[in-house]
Formats: sequence, C-alpha cells, structure tokens
Amino acid sequence: MTHRDDSVETIQQEMTAFARRARATAARMHPELSLVSYTLLAHLDDQQGCRATDLAAHYYLDKSTVSRQIAALERLGFVERRIDPDDHRVQVLHPTAEGAQVLANVTASRRKAFHERLADWREEDLDRFASYLVRYNATQERLG
Repeated sequence: MTHRDDSVETIQQEMTAFARRARATAARMHPELSLVSYTLLAHLDDQQGCRATDLAAHYYLDKSTVSRQIAALERLGFVERRIDPDDHRVQVLHPTAEGAQVLANVTASRRKAFHERLADWREEDLDRFASYLVRYNATQERLG
C-alpha cells in the first residue's frame, strides 16, 4: 500500500466514524428526528418549501425514502403540504411553525456541540479544515 492509499483509508474510516457520531448525536438531540429527517427539514426551511421530488433529486435519494421521511415528519407535525399557487396539481412541502422551532433548537444544539469540539483548534486549522470540507463536498457534487 502506498502512503496515498493509507491516507485515503484513514479518511474513509474517519468519515465513517463521523457519520456514525452524527446519526447518534441527532438521535440524542431529538429522538424522533433522524439525521435524514433533520437534513430534509433543514432543506425545506432553507428553500422556503419544495416538492418531495426536488428533495429526492437534491439528495440523490429514492422517492420512497423521501416519502417515508416526509410522512414521519408530517405525523410529528413538523411538515405540512400546501398547494402550489402556480400549479394547483403540485403539493409543496413546508416546515410548520413547530417544525421550524424544533429545527432551530436542534441547529443551535449542533452548533454548540461543534464549537465545544473545536474550541481548542487554532483559527488557521479551522479555516483549513473548513476549506477542505468545502472542496471535498464540491467534488462530490460534481461527481454525483
């Protein structure tokens, strides 16, 4: 194995550990709001509503997966469907007031946890790490 292979293996292992921790943290912050549900709700809030098919396309998820997640968010009272004023055949998903409040609370808790975890990092390390994550995710977006 080359040094590059070792580095890529370490990155893969650490990203997997990060994803596991993120799912566990999401469950602790709101037991009924999975990481996927949180992500979808945040997107709906950020976009000020969108269609389920748009969510599926944006996150490269199967429509049935999005449908199950949205149904769960609706049962919790966090998401509602509204008729699109431009096309009455289309339903647009929006966070409810309660959903927006839960999202704000969870987001604040997540931000606090990140600040605590990174508290002893130097500013230049934070900047470098942030730029690497942006670069990594931009590559993911390009490759699909």
